[in-house]
Amino acid sequence: MTLLDTQTDILNAIKQHKTIIIHRHQRPDPDAIGSQMGLAAILRASFPTKKVYSVGKQYPGFDWLGKTDTIDDDVYKGALVIVVDTANQPRVDDARYTTGDQLIKIDHHPNDDPFGDPMWVAPSSSSTSELIFDFYTAMKDQLTCTGEAARLLYAGIVGDTGRFMYPATSPHTMQVAGELMKFDFSASDVNEQEDEISIPLARLSAYVYDQLTILPSGAAYIKLSDEVLEPFKLGDESTSAVVPLPGRLREVKAWAIFVESKDHTFRIRLRSKGPAINELAKRHGGGGHPLASGAVAHDDDEIKQVVKELDALVAKQGE
Repeated sequence: MTLLDTQTDILNAIKQHKTIIIHRHQRPDPDAIGSQMGLAAILRASFPTKKVYSVGKQYPGFDWLGKTDTIDDDVYKGALVIVVDTANQPRVDDARYTTGDQLIKIDHHPNDDPFGDPMWVAPSSSSTSELIFDFYTAMKDQLTCTGEAARLLYAGIVGDTGRFMYPATSPHTMQVAGELMKFDFSASDVNEQEDEISIPLARLSAYVYDQLTILPSGAAYIKLSDEVLEPFKLGDESTSAVVPLPGRLREVKAWAIFVESKDHTFRIRLRSKGPAINELAKRHGGGGHPLASGAVAHDDDEIKQVVKELDALVAKQGE
């Protein structure tokens, strides 16, 4: 099946259903929300009589990208469910995603957990927001993209490319960003919004630089326990803003940030400038891209094991 065949199947499924419900992953980032809300905006503009919902937990820090809908279970009856930017099913926000009439997956992560029919997965793409715009472009004669949809998709691309700095940024990514900027929204406002951090996050950033452990191999790590985070008074703010920081250091080749969760396990954010770290993530209940992955450490012993594996991985790359 060709890409155009898949895109056509997705559009046909949208046409055949009166209700479309769009999900994304838990603890979302700008691409998860941008692709979800951007697709919803395109569908509402293209099919005004259809009911289109975006579901998932609302995070105040992302209110500027829109707000999710609260819907009853019976809304899923006969509905088309589209899951965007979510590699594996346990990460889908809102477990009702399987209760609709049909399920579609659109994603840019490695397809380690295939689900949905049709399923469109393109790991070479910078972001799922880029894929949503590609979908619009391929079906331009039947779809409408608004300025708000363009703003959301642009925000998703900016977020997942690290302001166009990450290796996944391709000439096509820049072309899509340029096309989006032709719509009626302020790209500079989006850039500024994504670049801003609060004073608590600024203080946490200083702590990360001060306390980061850098091993001789170029592997680095830091543990952010509840005890460490409490004085920063972050409230509902995510620690995601500090994840890229170690990569700005010349000496750091790959790094892990361990953030304590409510159940006292640690969410692991793995990043790399070269060595592939997604297989390491898989060994610890996670996965992702070769240079950006996530996993879970259940206790201090597992944290030490992850650090040991990351150190060995980076050292081997440097041989």
